[in-house]
Amino acid sequence: MELKSTDRATRIRELNDQLRTTFFLRYGRVIITVGVDALPLALKALIIEKVKRFDGFEPGNDQYQEHDFGAIDIDGERYFWKIDYYDPSMQGGSEDPADPRKTTRVLTIMCAEEY
Repeated sequence: MELKSTDRATRIRELNDQLRTTFFLRYGRVIITVGVDALPLALKALIIEKVKRFDGFEPGNDQYQEHDFGAIDIDGERYFWKIDYYDPSMQGGSEDPADPRKTTRVLTIMCAEEY
């Protein structure tokens, strides 16, 4: 049974929010870029906390209501996080991001200049 587009977006959003807020999802991974990894530990911890608590979703940054991208600012520096969808082998894109069995989600946290 195929999901309606609003149901698909809702399911994708739920899965994305679960990964982003808990950093745990059976078919999910969280990575930080080299730029974020080079930051002081306290700043990395603050960035991670802000990613987990992010709630600034609006049409300009969440057009499809899937909660797959966000930007945060700390002390004048901007950081992005985004979620991409891969097939379970991580060799290509997911054929259905609403189906967690067909999708490995990857949450990437990066400095804005690394985007």
